[in-house]
Amino acid sequence: MSPETRSPATTRVIVVMGVSGVGKTTIGPALAERLGVPYAEADSFHPPANIAKMSAGTPLNDEDRAPWLDAIADWARSRRGLGGVVSCSALKRAYRDRLRATDPDLFFLHLDAPREVIAARLGARTDHFMPTTLLDSQLATLERLEGDEAGAVVRVDTDPATIIEHSIAALRRSH
Repeated sequence: MSPETRSPATTRVIVVMGVSGVGKTTIGPALAERLGVPYAEADSFHPPANIAKMSAGTPLNDEDRAPWLDAIADWARSRRGLGGVVSCSALKRAYRDRLRATDPDLFFLHLDAPREVIAARLGARTDHFMPTTLLDSQLATLERLEGDEAGAVVRVDTDPATIIEHSIAALRRSH
């Protein structure tokens, strides 16, 4: 795919958000490639203690997430005006506000699907530390985007190419 023409949609940082298993790691890099911008995987920003906690089936709390969110925010700040895509669950409004504090122009692309679809995807994964047992915890924590937040919800119960097209359309509508 060729990168989209440089536009406001390609010069802002996009946070691909949603619960674990919704497709952030599939859609994020593909969207970044399509836009011709760098991609960062939020899981790589987790300290080892967070990964150990999640691997043991223990949900993270806000204190656990703070340094992780700050590291993602630092990356986003470094890309401000240049564009980039980063995956991040960003489940709570407070987390998104924390990220937005470093770049008020962040755009949140919320990938969404029915629980059954997400559970099936999680069950099929063999290479990730996040167990299926934490899905309900993540869904309970999820605070959906509010009307005053720059972002869009994109359904992901279709193929990746269609999801990318819907994502690009949402970005274009945002400007």
